[in-house]
Amino acid sequence: MTPARKAMNFAMNDLRPSQKAVRRSDDCSARLQQTESEMTSESGPILESPDASGAARSLMEDTKARGSRIPSKQPTILVVDDDSSIRLLIGSALECWGYRVDLASSGNEAKEMIDRDSFDLILTDMLMPDGDGFTLLDWVRANRPGLPVVMVSAASDIGMAIDSMHRGACDYLLKPFDHRKLFETIRRALEQRLEILHARAYEHNLKKELRIRTDMLRWAVNDLQRTHELMLLTLGDALDLRDSETEGHSKRVTAYSIALARALKISPREIKVLAQGALLHDVGKIAIPDAILRKPSKLTEEEQEIMRAHCVRGYEMLCRIPFLADASEIVLSHHERFDGSGYPRRLRGSKIPLGARVFAVADTLDAITSDRPYHKASSFAAARDNIQEGSGTQFDPTVVEAFSKISCEVWLKLREESVGEGGDRVLLREVFLNLPDFSGLQDFIAMNFSDPQALAVS
Repeated sequence: MTPARKAMNFAMNDLRPSQKAVRRSDDCSARLQQTESEMTSESGPILESPDASGAARSLMEDTKARGSRIPSKQPTILVVDDDSSIRLLIGSALECWGYRVDLASSGNEAKEMIDRDSFDLILTDMLMPDGDGFTLLDWVRANRPGLPVVMVSAASDIGMAIDSMHRGACDYLLKPFDHRKLFETIRRALEQRLEILHARAYEHNLKKELRIRTDMLRWAVNDLQRTHELMLLTLGDALDLRDSETEGHSKRVTAYSIALARALKISPREIKVLAQGALLHDVGKIAIPDAILRKPSKLTEEEQEIMRAHCVRGYEMLCRIPFLADASEIVLSHHERFDGSGYPRRLRGSKIPLGARVFAVADTLDAITSDRPYHKASSFAAARDNIQEGSGTQFDPTVVEAFSKISCEVWLKLREESVGEGGDRVLLREVFLNLPDFSGLQDFIAMNFSDPQALAVS
């Protein structure tokens, strides 16, 4: 018996038990009988099978023994060839190996079927009446990326094979080929597709897990930040309660500092540090004896030296806390003067941290407009004049200029809102606790004024 007849008998015998698995419009049995004689032409057989009976079974068993990762669900393969005899023969061989098969006689028909149905592999001839296999390959790459394509051709042109691989084909078969070659090519292509699908699923799951863990981390960070903010506010309250004459001072200077930083267009990160430093600027007074801290009369020179030590004491407390390390510089420098006559390091000009230069104006503003043991509160207009007189000596002229452009009404309103003189003492605390981080404090002023022009800089 000729090789072609053996191949035809192989296809006919293995096709009968599972006829329904091959989805095609023409009658497979009739077409195979009609083309039996054609397969013995001079061109030789398309499929060479030296052991047709049981070849499919032995190949499948060999594949299982090697641990094939092709899923148990039947993969669907589209066979595209304008020669019906070849199309039917390849389709029947694939069917007997357990694959679902669709048949297309042209590239255009294949495109319609790919648009309509789902396939795991395309097996296409190189030369067809409505265009070569490259046209279909390019279309699949553009419209179904990831769908493997195996090119089949009778032309033994190595350049054409290389070109097809460069254009995205996963393999290239030369006619005639035997069953084992076809089967191994199909198996490799499907395993490659499975690996791609697994990689995509892994990437998708990894991204999903990353989003979940990122959200969890964000919630944890926000919760930690709120804990930090609550701790800062509690410390500020404790300091104010210890010195009844300056009750509410920490909150007021914090609010003033934020407003002034906003006018200076300071970055959100710097505002965050400034707010922390302003709220805790007097934390070092915890180490100052009550006899000095609460003394109603003027301090002696010796007592003044002890009082001035609160800057260094406060710095030493905060600098070892990572999230307050930057703020500790403001605590250390908040009594420095622009002309270098301040303490404790006698810094001059831009060597003083910007936050400390801003805070110096805010601190003086609150000191002048609040009752103290040694003077009664003055108006915001008087405080403005006093601060302007200190420009270039006690204060940074740039900061004083920005301060002068904010109306006294704004400062008065901010004082009332920050300490509750208008009836809402907890407003500032609520604003702090509901912000995701300190960078949002730059919006604090805007949140507390009904007039959007209240903070406009002329």
